[in-house]
Amino acid sequence: MPASEVGAEDIAARLSAVGLTPRVEQHARHTSIEAEVPESLPAETWQEVLEVVAEADRFGLLASKLNGRTLWAAVRKAVPATGDVRGPGHQR
Repeated sequence: MPASEVGAEDIAARLSAVGLTPRVEQHARHTSIEAEVPESLPAETWQEVLEVVAEADRFGLLASKLNGRTLWAAVRKAVPATGDVRGPGHQR
């Protein structure tokens, strides 16, 4: 398993440990982690949650009256160490 996937799984596990229910989804260039955040989340738990998602490449919070609050994080997938890094049609 690439190191980036281990990082995403670690983030998801740590969010789960603080009581959130993370969803992990694979994309072409990154792995995303999302979790619904209850309105009643204590301040000390927020501090821990922010420390966890700070390990991701990007993170944020979507909030609306209709859908509540969704925390998200994205971890980039590893770039190939050798081989075709320029894409199809650009091979030597």
